[in-house]
Amino acid sequence: MSDAATLDSQEIMEALQALAIEKGMTVDVLLEAVANGLESAYKRREGAAEQAYVEIDESFNITVYAQEVDELGNVLREWDDTPHDLGRIVAQTVRQVLNQRIREVERDMKYDEYAGREGDIVTGIIQQNDARYTLLDLGRVEALLPQSEQVPYERPEPNSRLKAYIVEVRKTAKGPQIVVSRTHPGLIRELFKLEVPEISDGVVELKACAREPGHRTKIAVWSNDPNIDPVGACVGARGSRVRQVVNELRGEKIDIVPFSDDLHDFVAKALSPARVREVRFHSEEGVAEVVVPDHQLSLAIGREGQNARLAARLTGWRIDIKSETQIAEEEAGYSGDEWAEGEWVTDTETGEQTWVPADGSEAITAGQWSEAVTEQQDADETHADVPQAADNERASDGTDETPAEAHTDPSTLPSDSTAP
Repeated sequence: MSDAATLDSQEIMEALQALAIEKGMTVDVLLEAVANGLESAYKRREGAAEQAYVEIDESFNITVYAQEVDELGNVLREWDDTPHDLGRIVAQTVRQVLNQRIREVERDMKYDEYAGREGDIVTGIIQQNDARYTLLDLGRVEALLPQSEQVPYERPEPNSRLKAYIVEVRKTAKGPQIVVSRTHPGLIRELFKLEVPEISDGVVELKACAREPGHRTKIAVWSNDPNIDPVGACVGARGSRVRQVVNELRGEKIDIVPFSDDLHDFVAKALSPARVREVRFHSEEGVAEVVVPDHQLSLAIGREGQNARLAARLTGWRIDIKSETQIAEEEAGYSGDEWAEGEWVTDTETGEQTWVPADGSEAITAGQWSEAVTEQQDADETHADVPQAADNERASDGTDETPAEAHTDPSTLPSDSTAP
């Protein structure tokens, strides 16, 4: 609209309608913006009334109404004060006002479009990728993928498509700022919802999720229909469904286990692929003691304790994994010593084992336990040597001779041996 004064009312309305359709807004919004702009332009004129408003009808006929009000804001009188050179005023202000209002409305519409979508998944094209953040083009807006929300060592190529999880939508002066994540556990949930119709329909539920981004994920699934296997539904025919999720996550391993209200069964399944013999719960400490066959111990703990950590996050219990041999030794105790009653507790983060005595005394580490055992063994050996030492003392007093002196010929001893 280069010169509003040269356009008749019908042409102006047609132009506004076309603009409204192009920008995805209503004509009323544009008319309101024009009216506000004309009102501001009118009040800048010499002799203009302090109180005034502008009306624009369906035929784009413009009328400026001036008002006289009292101290309480009541309108005393109102009159038509439309300037004779209104066309020039329109020509000067309409373009500027419309452009400004259109930008504001577009920002608000973009924000409203994404404001309620926290927790959704979006697909964008990578536009910029550096050490601080990655920009994703979502079409009408851009999304920000901070470095802290990126999977370590994941470096997608520019112009490639990437799915991300919306964690926050911020309203700024330049428009909405959408923050997305590739590490949030919710990304797993939404990816499975895309690939598994049973989840999107609500037949299968993803009850819990534990994730170490870029490495491994465990999810627990539940079926509301006894005729549908939740694990099989998520895996798909020949693993087709879970494979799509793994490909989107650039090869991240995914363990799918059935959720169970039976905590013993749930904890045992959470340690999959390891086989569990027994689960014992210590509610006061919040610890689940898991017994596995000796050859399954390393598999249950996982590389650097990863399997145990993920299982603990999935179930909400601190998991202490022990082999059958360890359990047998603990139940038997060590030579009737003071630590016979207690339990070994394994730190799932560091893998360090600590012996916690049942009597409530101070816990000791595995290293301290080994030192105590060594000291006990040395004490036993010293005790065994006491009778021989007593015999040597009697021999030195001339009261008796030791068996070694009486029956051993020094010439028959090996070169590196000495007589007691």
